[in-house]
Amino acid sequence: MFPSGWRKSSRSGTNNCVEVGRASNGAAVRDTKDRAAGYFTATAGQWASFIGAVRAGRFDG
Repeated sequence: MFPSGWRKSSRSGTNNCVEVGRASNGAAVRDTKDRAAGYFTATAGQWASFIGAVRAGRFDG
């Protein structure tokens, strides 16, 4: 099954955009400037860990 329901990240800027889509067992991520390059997927557990880290500020400069 291919990812569906692609949404642009609310954190994306004008030129630095990513989209997140629903995958059968988690999430998929792709670059909006180069959709033909494909996407990567994460399991539901991996995605939850990533989102938790973002919310905790682990990637803040």
